[in-house]
Amino acid sequence: MAPGATPLQLFTRVRDYLTERATAYQVKFIEIPEEVEGNQHKSYEIEGGMNTRLGFVAIVLLVTLCLSLSGCHQGTNQDVEAKISFTQVPQWNPGDRNQQDVIEGTVSGAREGQRLVIYSKSAGLWWLQPLLTSPFTAILPDQVWRNETHLGTEYAVLLVDPSFHPAAILSELPKRGQGIAAVAAARGQEKSSSFFVDFSGFTWRVRWKPSDRGGTSNPYRPENVYTDKAGALHLQIVKRDQSWTCSEVNLTRSLGYGTYSFTVEDISGLEPPVVFGMFTWDYATDRENYREFDINISRWGDPNNRNAEFVVQPPFVPVNISRFVAPPGKLKHTVEWRPGKITMITSRASGPAGDTVVSRHVFTSEVPTPGSETARMTLYVYGNPNGKSPGLQHRAEVVVDRFAFLP
Repeated sequence: MAPGATPLQLFTRVRDYLTERATAYQVKFIEIPEEVEGNQHKSYEIEGGMNTRLGFVAIVLLVTLCLSLSGCHQGTNQDVEAKISFTQVPQWNPGDRNQQDVIEGTVSGAREGQRLVIYSKSAGLWWLQPLLTSPFTAILPDQVWRNETHLGTEYAVLLVDPSFHPAAILSELPKRGQGIAAVAAARGQEKSSSFFVDFSGFTWRVRWKPSDRGGTSNPYRPENVYTDKAGALHLQIVKRDQSWTCSEVNLTRSLGYGTYSFTVEDISGLEPPVVFGMFTWDYATDRENYREFDINISRWGDPNNRNAEFVVQPPFVPVNISRFVAPPGKLKHTVEWRPGKITMITSRASGPAGDTVVSRHVFTSEVPTPGSETARMTLYVYGNPNGKSPGLQHRAEVVVDRFAFLP
């Protein structure tokens, strides 16, 4: 092959040369489109009269170049060996059924339809994670994967074909083959890279990575979250190093269907760009809108907006959102999640019987099914894409007195 020339370029040059030389012999090269292994190629037939030598040379050259192109085509489409990498591994622990932590990483060379299976090792056995009812972890569009796993001494991830059925318990990790494209394992860290806080009888993970939620990139700091002597949870937005830093917590285990309630102190003084959200999120998948539904307290940067909303994702569907005014004072926000139905209620935490409900809405469309979602609370700054509303002027704080869950 000529230096710097691709097979297709060389093919074109030879074809043009032969076409020019064959003109005197009334030879014509006819392009015939054809599909080979899903890719469009062109073959050529020789029409007309030409002397035997020229015809033979033309055919030999064209056949040789076709084989060359075919060989190059095959070389560029050979399967790349799949590889799984870890970017976050939970801590080493003999095994805790009530505590989970984030495990995440990247994968390369995965084929369409393939997904991941996670195992955690405890008592000498490998246990399927995070749930028997949710045994697979999706590969996200940026080739990142993440999920939550019960703690163990070691952690393993398998890249598997769509038809693969994982075992609930393994005595040893499998090898490549029989539906398994890659296997990776790592020992638990001495100390978790996550931060935790105990609140209302549950363990919550504290966010420390940035997020683009709200239209802008917000940093999150564990120092912005704490519980006071009375047991209440404080979430803060604090300026650090000339930037507003936010706060977020999520449960370390999935609760599924049931009734979630959050009792929150007065939030009427929050500035328009501040968002306080109580929601679910399953970042192990991009299906069912990440299994997200929300109660948000925010004016979304506009002082004239109502300051609260019930939402089932996606919010651009009119029946999936209900906005209302949350009054001053302590409020209780409740989500009743049942198969095919979500009921959201905001009520006054104290007041005359029968006169405490502020707003109530029932959703029957886009209702997700349980998976690996967890309940979360977040406090962040909304970045108005129009840039017309004033930014945050003062630090913000939300105090959550109590969280409760009933199956």
